[in-house]
Amino acid sequence: MSAVDCGQVANINGVKAQVEGAIQDGISATLRQEITVNHGQVEQSNFHDYRLLRINDAPERIDVHIVDNEFPPTGMGEPPYPPVAPALCNAIFAACGIRIKRLPIANQLKQNA
Repeated sequence: MSAVDCGQVANINGVKAQVEGAIQDGISATLRQEITVNHGQVEQSNFHDYRLLRINDAPERIDVHIVDNEFPPTGMGEPPYPPVAPALCNAIFAACGIRIKRLPIANQLKQNA
């Protein structure tokens, strides 16, 4: 569930798409996206070793609630992106007691399994 208050909305589907995309991008960055450097060279060369969120890993549904108000439109941008990492890390801690302190988190979960 995601709630967004961006003033009056002219294009509801556009706002929902922006929120859904930002959340999925945030999940991708939080779980996997890491650039490593070895002897001054970036080790990742393309998407085979810099993994983005794949369709089969993406949430089946993201509920977006748009707050209805009379404030002037403010636009959307990427407000849903920043809270994704803290939300995922807090959910992991609540579920299994592992405290995540650096991103991406995928390798830390493997180490603590």
